[in-house]
Amino acid sequence: MHEEILVVDDEPQMLIAIQETLRRKGYGITTAGSGVEALCKLKEKFYHLVLTDMRMPEVSGLDLLKKIRSLLPQAPVVLITAYGTIQNAVDAMRHGAFDYLLKPFSSEALEGVVRRALDAGPQRNEKTSHTILTQDPGFSRTLQLAGQAALSEATVLIEAESGTGKELLARMLHQKSDRSKSAFVAVNCAALPENLLESELFGFEKGAFTGAVSSKPGKFELAHGGTLLLDEIGEMAPILQAKLLRVLQEKEVDRIGGRAPVPIDARIVATTNRDLRELVRSGNFRQDLYYRLNVVRLTIPPLRERRGDIPLLADFFCKKYGKYPSEAGVSLDPDTLDRLMAYSWPGNVRELENTVQRALALCPEEILRTQDLLLPNPPPAPSANGTKESVRGTGFSAGVTMREMERRLISRTLEDTGGNRTRAAKSLGISLRTLRNKLNEFGLQDRGFENRQAKSAHSHASL
Repeated sequence: MHEEILVVDDEPQMLIAIQETLRRKGYGITTAGSGVEALCKLKEKFYHLVLTDMRMPEVSGLDLLKKIRSLLPQAPVVLITAYGTIQNAVDAMRHGAFDYLLKPFSSEALEGVVRRALDAGPQRNEKTSHTILTQDPGFSRTLQLAGQAALSEATVLIEAESGTGKELLARMLHQKSDRSKSAFVAVNCAALPENLLESELFGFEKGAFTGAVSSKPGKFELAHGGTLLLDEIGEMAPILQAKLLRVLQEKEVDRIGGRAPVPIDARIVATTNRDLRELVRSGNFRQDLYYRLNVVRLTIPPLRERRGDIPLLADFFCKKYGKYPSEAGVSLDPDTLDRLMAYSWPGNVRELENTVQRALALCPEEILRTQDLLLPNPPPAPSANGTKESVRGTGFSAGVTMREMERRLISRTLEDTGGNRTRAAKSLGISLRTLRNKLNEFGLQDRGFENRQAKSAHSHASL
């Protein structure tokens, strides 16, 4: 993957010198003459490293560092200054700078600190697909909370829609914890039938059942000293929920066919794309297990609620999958970006990644165009006589805002499902929790259900 660096300095000659030095080493370099310009560029493109001068008007290097820490928590930042003091260095490191470079410096010193910062960045510690990118304030707060939770031993529950990056967040928790040098073990509770999931989780002894020709440790034992991810915990059968609760309480596991419990020491992170509280109310999930898992609860907003991340992610995926090795790489034309921004992304970041990867595989040039995306057609434009042509079957018209379209769609779906929120949420492809939040946001009180009830009462009264 082409390594991109943003260099920020209000001195043009210094910008040119750094740019030429690093470009000779094969890095992709973007420059900004101020902190304000840098913030604009950071919202449009993904960078592996930011190199910034400390002393600049309006937005200083230290101010820029603080902004980057909230926008892109994983991006390493190196500060440069001609006014080096111990206190400046302490302040910079305390706010998360990777390193500190004092002017004047040699090209060897610059190249050295850049290489160390890139080697320490997330793209080296994990595969590039494990990088979390966001400039959304809500998701940034989630990442900050996750960083704090990582330092504890508390069990973490991550609730979010499919494709938003739940496993990435779980891996980040592991990487930032004291357990990072031990194993990260993941098991998908929805992918295995009940009997196989039991043996995978808890292990078995030789002869415990037909086919058990040797003993096998379970995932809890394999994660000893590290982190165990229980993916899609809401799909776990009730009998296994009871066994899991005992493991969490007793810190020991009973292998199938075993004679004595095996002590375990694994940090538990559970993820779900379902509303566990609703499952508890419906009797499909144990309340005591829910409380045991829900010590620290993290949520990831769906991509349609953080559209500001779409340009950043699209640029990242273009760099990740682009087949052109030129300095600029594959770029998006403005119409393509508009199309990406207008789409609802029911599959979230995973769908965006797959869309960009597919488009790049079919793209004949270095510019990704709208027709390369193969996304569903947008609503039709106004007709020739100036009237707005409705989208078939939805009651929407061109020119209606995304917010109004979303409000109408939720209202229409509730009406179609007779006010059944669970069915409406499933039909919309969102969680029940998200639907409730949307109802409050739009001031909807299951109007479709109320209208249907009123019509039903009227029809009965007429008989």
